[in-house]
Amino acid sequence: MSDTAFSLDPRLEADTFPVIDLALASVRLMDDARFPWAILVPRRPGLSELIELEGSSRATLTAEIDHVSRALKALTNCDKLNVAALGNQVRQLHIHVIARFTGDPAWPGPVWGVGERRTYAAPQAMLTVARLRSALEAA
Repeated sequence: MSDTAFSLDPRLEADTFPVIDLALASVRLMDDARFPWAILVPRRPGLSELIELEGSSRATLTAEIDHVSRALKALTNCDKLNVAALGNQVRQLHIHVIARFTGDPAWPGPVWGVGERRTYAAPQAMLTVARLRSALEAA
C-alpha cells in the first residue's frame, strides 16, 4: 500500500462489491451470501490500525460504523451485529459489520473459517448492493 495515495488492498477488491463512499470510508459488500456483511475501508493511505487515525477522523469512522450498523440492522432485522477490525489476513484497516442470526451456519461462533463461502450470483449481488446503498442514503 502506498503512503502517498489511497488504494484498496487487492484481496478486499477481489472479495467485495462497492456499495457507496461515505465521508471517510468506502462501504463494500462481502461476497459471501451466507451472511449480510458490510466492510468499511477508510480512504487514507497506509492505515493498518484504528489508532493511526487522528481524533476527528476516528470519530468520523465511528459515526460511519454506527450508520452502516443501523442500516444493516434495519435491512435484515438480524438478531445480533458483529463489528470487528481484525486485519490478520488483510493488513489494510477495514471494519467488518456482519448481520448475524441465531440460525446462521456459524452461530454462535465467528463467521471466519466456517464452511465454504457462497458467492453471490450477479443479480443477487446487484440487488443486495442496491438495497444496502438505499438504506444508507435514506438514513
